Amino acid sequence: MGLTVSALFSRIFGKKQMRILMVGLDAAGKTTILYKLKLGEIVTTIPTIGFNVETVEYKNICFTVWDVGGQDKIRPLWRHYFQNTQGLIFVVDSNDRERAQESADELQKMLQEDELRDAVLLVFANKQDMPNAMPVSELTDKLGLQSLRSRTVSPPRSGWVRGAGRAAPGGQGPPGAERPPSPLTLPFSSPQWYVQATCATQGTGLYDGLDWLSHELSKR
Repeated sequence: MGLTVSALFSRIFGKKQMRILMVGLDAAGKTTILYKLKLGEIVTTIPTIGFNVETVEYKNICFTVWDVGGQDKIRPLWRHYFQNTQGLIFVVDSNDRERAQESADELQKMLQEDELRDAVLLVFANKQDMPNAMPVSELTDKLGLQSLRSRTVSPPRSGWVRGAGRAAPGGQGPPGAERPPSPLTLPFSSPQWYVQATCATQGTGLYDGLDWLSHELSKR
């Protein structure tokens, strides 16, 4: 009694249904990534005006992935896709140093939205096959991920950086001052984040990112 259609489907077929929003600036490689995951092959694409939506099954999760266009005139429409999003994939062209700050600004604006406060964040540092591509550590700094509130960063390992979802303890204040809230009582959510180096045309790193995403979402 009381099971939703999604929950009933998951119980019968053993797969969780998850809504994923994939965004990023234009020409970052979002649609190429979507169809590489869906079809396992490279599909010739044109700039997305509007959105593409596909179902991608991976391990125990059935991802419904919304790929929304990244042109500057379309970006204000991104917020219409935020509702019920459980995972956010932000795709960055690692070779486009001139627009790294623009990517950072758009990502930081999205992370302030209440509707995304509980969504986990996966960043695909795409086009790592290009000779001038920014390494993950540099891109992480440029996106400002390490400065996100209530998150600390684990020591980097090869190809990725992750946020631990914890707040650093506060220092002592003056006499009579209240202690800062502990990580368990912070008045806002702090979803984890993960940066994965990828090359969409070769498929490198895509499933590593989905491994992390499926692991985080399967705990919910």
